[in-house]
Amino acid sequence: MTEAEWAGRPIVVVGIGADGWSGLGETARTAILECDVVFGSPRQLALLPPGTAEQVPWPSPLLPALPELFGRNADRRIGVLASGDPMFYGIGVTLARRFGARALRVFPQPSSASLACGRLGWPLAETPVVSVVARPLPTVLPELADRRRVLVLSEDESTPTRLAQLLSDNGFGDSTLTVLEQLGGPAERLLTGTATTWSHPHGDPLNLVAVECVADQGRRRDTRLPGLADTAFTGDGQLTKAEVRALTVTALAPAPGELLWDVGGGSGSIAIEWCRTHPLCRAVTFERLPARREQIAANATALGVPGITIRGEVRSEFAEAEFPAPDAIFLGGGLTQDGMFAQCWQRLRPGGRLVANAVTAESEAQLLDWSATYGGVLRKFQVYRGEALGGFTAWRPHLPVAQWIVGKPAG
Repeated sequence: MTEAEWAGRPIVVVGIGADGWSGLGETARTAILECDVVFGSPRQLALLPPGTAEQVPWPSPLLPALPELFGRNADRRIGVLASGDPMFYGIGVTLARRFGARALRVFPQPSSASLACGRLGWPLAETPVVSVVARPLPTVLPELADRRRVLVLSEDESTPTRLAQLLSDNGFGDSTLTVLEQLGGPAERLLTGTATTWSHPHGDPLNLVAVECVADQGRRRDTRLPGLADTAFTGDGQLTKAEVRALTVTALAPAPGELLWDVGGGSGSIAIEWCRTHPLCRAVTFERLPARREQIAANATALGVPGITIRGEVRSEFAEAEFPAPDAIFLGGGLTQDGMFAQCWQRLRPGGRLVANAVTAESEAQLLDWSATYGGVLRKFQVYRGEALGGFTAWRPHLPVAQWIVGKPAG
């Protein structure tokens, strides 16, 4: 069911806080009282006064059940309860995507992030928020930096303990954690401690964690900018080195929400660096060897972007499955294989970008041929690193890299 198909009355979506019914404004209360059926979690439904419409707990799993659930009740006045602000990592976002904004009447309450910043005196506009509700906990890692403040929306009561362990394992053991439970309600509680010494037992499942980051001395500095240290990646040596990687990701020019295909993934470094530039960036990496695919998965988790999709040899995958058209493609391997470029170019969306790196004479010649046909920019660079030679320093050259950057016409 889509927005065009929704013929019922507007769906009332009301954010309700831990203070319950008494915390709602008169307009929101009236909207709920006029509904014939109200959906929500058991905890949220329990906050309604007796005799309020028919109350239906959300089924599990929720998303597959939505079309039938709302279709069956389309002739009724439907209400939906959400926690705090329905459009802040809430059910309101899901409903707007499925039915369209015009199908909804949204009554927000203060979000948990707003309440937390109010308690802590933190500037909301300057505080990043990471949700680990139905998301892997390592997605927090790219946001960590010394002296930075971060809010983490918890999955359940175990999240604070697991987060403390994650911080300790990744060079932020001295960070201060403040767990804020049942914000805005009569059972509101705050617990504080450091990651390495965290010993509080599990508390209320309705919580979020405020983190004041303190980096361990000597910890490797990992930022969202491309060019992570080579030591950030493990593998069999099939790795685009930091300097070339920074130039390559910059040439690919990631923007929030864009999709990359990394062909010839190796250690996964290009796809990982692409995804680290922004939480909404996505990537599919194609790698022929199973051992390398396992290593890509390990590197992606360790560097906080476990959502990368990892597939096998690219032409075999094309033969077996359809993939959404990417915004950018990186060809890091297989340049001399028949049909590789043609198949990727065909699938690149109009207006998208393709970047290819070559280190052999044969693959470099291929870039020259493609450039003559499709245009674009050619460049070549060589990196030297200073290394000890006896009591002196010598410049050790890496293999020169030829790079082709080309955009696909939008028309």
